[in-house]
Formats: sequence, C-alpha cells, structure tokens
Amino acid sequence: MLPNLTAKTTRYAIGALVTSFLVLAACDQQNTRLERARELAGATLDQISGRAVVEPGAEQTLLAASVMDRAIAGTVVNEIAFQAENERAMFAIGSIIAKPKDIVSVALDEEDVLFMEEEEFFEEVEPDAAMMEMAPGAADDAPVMAAPPPPAAMGDIRPARLMPTVKLDPSAPEETREEIAKATRDMEQTAAAEPVPVARTRSLAPRTMEAAIPAPRTLEARKLARRSVITGDAIRKQQDANSVMLDTLSKYGMDGQVALSREGQMVIQIGADGADPTQFTPEKLAATQASFLAVDSGAGCPDSTDLVTVQSNAALATECIVKDLRASGQFEYVEKDYIFQNQFVRRPRETGPGTSTGTTTPADAIPGDTPETPVTLTDVTPNDPLWSLQWNFQNNGTDEGTSPGGAGFQDFWTRQANKGSSDVIVAVVDTGLQMQHPDIKDSPNVAPGWDMVSDPRMGNDGDGRDADANDPGDMCDPSQPFAADTFHGTHVAGTIGAAAADNATGVVGGAWNVKIVPVRALGKCGGRLSDINDSIRWAGGLIPGEDSEGNEVWNDNPADIINLSIGLFEFCPASLQDAIDSVTERGVIVVSAAGNARVSTQYYAPGGCQNVISVAAGDARGQIAPYSNFGPNVTVIAPGGDLTRDDNGDGRPDGVLSTKAASNCYDPVTGEGVDTCFYAYEQGTSMAAPHVSAALALLKARTPEATAEELKATLIAALDTREPLQCSGSCALYPGTTPIPGSPDMCARPCGGLLNLANVPPVNSGGGAQ
Repeated sequence: MLPNLTAKTTRYAIGALVTSFLVLAACDQQNTRLERARELAGATLDQISGRAVVEPGAEQTLLAASVMDRAIAGTVVNEIAFQAENERAMFAIGSIIAKPKDIVSVALDEEDVLFMEEEEFFEEVEPDAAMMEMAPGAADDAPVMAAPPPPAAMGDIRPARLMPTVKLDPSAPEETREEIAKATRDMEQTAAAEPVPVARTRSLAPRTMEAAIPAPRTLEARKLARRSVITGDAIRKQQDANSVMLDTLSKYGMDGQVALSREGQMVIQIGADGADPTQFTPEKLAATQASFLAVDSGAGCPDSTDLVTVQSNAALATECIVKDLRASGQFEYVEKDYIFQNQFVRRPRETGPGTSTGTTTPADAIPGDTPETPVTLTDVTPNDPLWSLQWNFQNNGTDEGTSPGGAGFQDFWTRQANKGSSDVIVAVVDTGLQMQHPDIKDSPNVAPGWDMVSDPRMGNDGDGRDADANDPGDMCDPSQPFAADTFHGTHVAGTIGAAAADNATGVVGGAWNVKIVPVRALGKCGGRLSDINDSIRWAGGLIPGEDSEGNEVWNDNPADIINLSIGLFEFCPASLQDAIDSVTERGVIVVSAAGNARVSTQYYAPGGCQNVISVAAGDARGQIAPYSNFGPNVTVIAPGGDLTRDDNGDGRPDGVLSTKAASNCYDPVTGEGVDTCFYAYEQGTSMAAPHVSAALALLKARTPEATAEELKATLIAALDTREPLQCSGSCALYPGTTPIPGSPDMCARPCGGLLNLANVPPVNSGGGAQ
C-alpha cells in the first residue's frame, strides 16, 4: 500500500525543488540544467510518494523480497566535501618502521616445491636432528642450516614461536644487550627448523614479466613457495640494528621495544605511548584517544632542538629518532608509522529517508560516447532483489538494462559461462568484515581472516591482533560532523563477492563464487602503516600471525589478489613498497584505489606505488568522477560512483550499491523510511578497486593456470579506451594538468581504460585465453 503525502511533506519537497531550479537558473547552460532538474524533480517526488522507479523486469523481484532484504541507504546530494589538497598526513606517535641495509629476500626454490607437489611430499615431517645443527662459519647471506633437507622433509613445518620482540631499556644497557642476544639465539633456533630457502634479489623498481614466478598448482605448494624464511644474514643485521636503536634511545633517555620480522622489517615503539600498547585497558582508551596520533607538519626534527624539548614532546621525539637512525647509515629505510584512511568520499549527511536534495550538472560534464556491446545469449541475471540498482555490473551500453559506465560483468557471466571459482582467493585489507551481516554470515564465499590492528586504542575491540576479523566500527571522533562507523571493508568485500549471490537477498558481487579473506588493518581513526605492511604479507602467505598462546598462525588461504582500498596523502612509503614487492614477486596481484584527493597518484599511496594496479573511479556515464585521483600510473577506470548524479533517472544516486549496515534508510518499493538497513550507496576509488579485483578473480577462474602477468595482460587488453574529454576536468580545479586542444578550459586527467569484461574473448573463441 502506497503512503499518502502529507501537506507538510509535499511543501518540503516542492520547496527544495524550487530552490534547486533557482540555483540552476543562475548557471551557464541554463536550459539544459533546468531540464535536468525537472527530470530529477519527478524522480524525487516518485520516491517521496512511494512510486518506485525500478527496472521493469526487476519490479516483481523487489516486491517479493522482504523489507530487510531490499532496504537501502543513500540519496542524491548536492555536494561532496572533498579532501583538501593540502591536507596533512598523520602518524602514530612513538612508532617507527625501519629495515637494516642489504637484507636479501629469500623463499623456497620453485622447482623444489613443484617437485614435492608432483611426488606428493606434503605430509608433516619432523626435521632430522642433523638438519637442526647450526652451520659453523656460514656466509652472511646463507640460511642458518647445516645442509639442505631432502624434499620429503620440506613439508609445512611451523615453528612454535613468532619472531621475538625485544625490550630496549637504556637504564639497564647490559640486561638489554643480553636480551638482544637471547632474541638472536631464539631466531637462529627458529631458522634452523625451517626449509632451505633460495636467495632472491629484491628491487623497489617495477618488475618485468620475466621476473614473475610461475604459480604453484596446489594450495600446499603455493603456501610453501610464498612463505618467508629466516636467514643468518637477517638475524645478524637485525641484531646490529637493535644495538643502534638502543644507543639512539639512550641519547634521548627513552625506552621502548622493537618487533623483528622474517623479512628484516622492524617496528620500534618508543616512550610511554609506544612501549606496550597492549597495556591500554578499555577504561584508559578514552583518556588517551587524542594523544597517540600526530599531524605530519613536514618540519621534521630541527637541528637546534634541545634534549628537554624532545623529551617533553613525544611527536617531536619520534621525528628526531627517525632522523638519527637515518643518519646512522645502518638502515635501508627509516620512516614514521603513517596512518592510512579508507577511500570513501566524505559527504554531507542525508536530510531524511527517501528524500533528495537535488543536484547540479558540473560545468565539466562532457557526454560520453561509449559503444554498447551486443549480447546474443540470454543474459545471466541474478535473483538478488537489488540487482536492478547495480548499474556498475551491467553491460556497457545505452539500451534498457545497460549503463554507459557499466563494467560488463553480466556479459562475462553469460558469454564465459563463468561466475568465479572458490579456488580463487581475494584478500581484502581494510576495516574487517561485518560477520553477522545477513547477506554475509551464511555466505560460502568468506574464509577465515585475521585482525592485524596492533594498538587497542585503534582496535575498538579491547585487544590487539587476533583471529577475529569482525569489524566493530571505526568511528574516530564522535564530535566531528558526519562522524559514523563506515563498515568500509564490508562494502568493498561485498562488491568483490563476499555476499551470497543469487539468493533472493540484497545485492550481488562481481564474482559469485570466490573466496574472500578479510584482513583487518584499519580501526578507529585509520590504520597504521606497520599493520598494513604486515597485513599484506600475511594475506600473501609470507608471514604468520600470532595466537593468544604465542603460536604462529599462517594464512591457510594465501591470496591470488589483494585489494587495497586505502590511501595516504604521501609519496609511497619505502616500507609499503617493500611489502608490496614481497608479495608481487611471488605471483600475487595487488589492486589499489587511486585515491580521492583530485591529484596525481604520484602523491598518493598505495595508488602511486610500483607493482600495483591503480584504479581511478568512474561514474555511470563512464567518465572519471570529479573526486578521483588520476595520472599516468593509473591503469583502469572502474565504477566508483557519483552521489551527486542520477544519470539513469531512477531517482537514486549513481553511487555503488553494496553491503554494509547503515541508518537513515528507505524501502525502494514504497519509499517509506526504515531505521536501519544492510545495503548502501557509496562512492570513491575504494568502490572502483574491488571491481577490478572481482574482474581479476573471474579471469583467474576462467584460466586457473594463468600467471599474474598473463591475467593483468588480459584485463588491460579488454579495456575500453577513454577519449580525452571523458577523462577531463576544469583546469581551475586540477592545477598542473594539460589543457585539451580545442577546449582551453578543460584539462586532461589520465585515468586509464574503462573496465569492460564484455571485451574478454571466451577461452575457446578465436581469441583464446591470454
């Protein structure tokens, strides 16, 4: 039954629309904008009156669904609060990331792993006692083992302890040095129990296709080929680095602790705030909320700073210790523990359920000219009730049921007869996953994940790292305007395929059958760089986590693809590049959001890092979204949405609709308000990146033996080329960009090719699988 409009509601709606007309009438291209406003006015009144605007074939599916299975959040808005171009990054006070120089990356030899796979040598085997003996006089770059074990002894051996954490106490130097020595002995014992690795030279430069490692053919082989192992070289260099760190802390009269890594990366926590974050109880968190993050002013540590000033200012002490460690010449890199944010675009709060505040057409709007791809087969159409509102997955075109910005997923499902495979694994490094979400809790697509948020002040769950990747919320400061829990990772994972597909509930993801591994790296106020680095490595199967008893916990589902819908307004940190390289050189594909600051990706991470697929955001017209970063390093433009537009005229914003708990919702059938719901429109390069991750998952399911480089080549070959005006913007809004010939007020923003899976040839077609 349709709701009746009250006089007050009608007056409110008409008043808002008249206001929009008056504002639009003052702009250039008045007639075009007024016509656009009239269209939006009709759609708005349809929402308010309860007259639903849905795809004709989807109306019965929507009507048949329960309100819980179809209620959504998100309306068309007038403006977006873009991130300011000069916004400063933040860092964790007292936390420093460093890596000693000349530590060589090591892993098992690929040929040995494949040989073991063929001979079925993957049972658990205890190493022979002779193998456990330390090799006297071993070279610095040699593993600490007496001799290579036979293949049968190279099973999935898991030492009982993680890499140790060393306390650094300048007030007790002798005891501290003894603790460093003990940690070294523990590391050597752990190294002696591990399979023999093969040295690999790692470079921070882009990798060539020839450098890619062939993907092992089974999960067990992949796990062994990926994992990082400890060498005598890494052990000794971290021991030496600990002594340098102790001397530096002594200079400033501070204590701390350092966590060691299999790959040589070290995280040092200094002072009272950084010494032991696990000591912070929930009762203490509120009092310390504002004290553990600092804005990066760019000033660094002044040469004239005196010791008393440093000791009284923890943020300054962090800067000065970074400076001194760099000056020691001991380290490949030393950097602050920067804070990353999710890549939602911040927006004003909606004025009410089911209402629209109208919209304007930007001055830089250029109509798209995207050719549609004909479909000769009966389209695969999921029965999820909100499918008709997911323009982003539709075929690319202008006919009914298509979208000029659609990424062609429906065509791929149809032509390739492939909706994904549970053997393909996508790790989502983000805020975690709402495990009790009704479209996720019983989904077969979700595998066990890990919580890598080390600081309980940011964790919001009362503890540090553990096996619980559930997202408890990430709201930082409740007093800030529009503050709310984002449940960002749930939205991202839903777009990839965490939600159960074709189950007559909610939405569908790009890959119906896929295995999602949630890795929680962002909590309250964002995520530490050190946690993100470890998350990437854990997701790729390189390093373990640690359970409550201190035992190693490895990822039993090492990722084929890692999605990073996160961002930092800085050049790519060296430690992040190191982590990315460590997984990509083992065959993992890393997909990253380009960022939402309207700048070149070179100023943003991880979108500006090497060895990632950097993804810009497009709208429903297939044009770059006004908030999106851009640049020559951007590979793909994929649906990211634009909440200020309604180009398909359905009365709803052209955002990306996916899973997440939300409030201020409405029923898309009746238009009635609903207090809470489980699906929401969002926008951002965060929304664009998971489309590419889902596309790569489908390509991997299509050709399981394909290498990472082959999958990327297939994806790139299928992109639609964008015309300059489709990747353009007002020169006044994007300083430093190049004017387009014939359009002096419009500047080119390189944004890559448009994702369009319809262009991928079937495996058995003339084009073959690439």
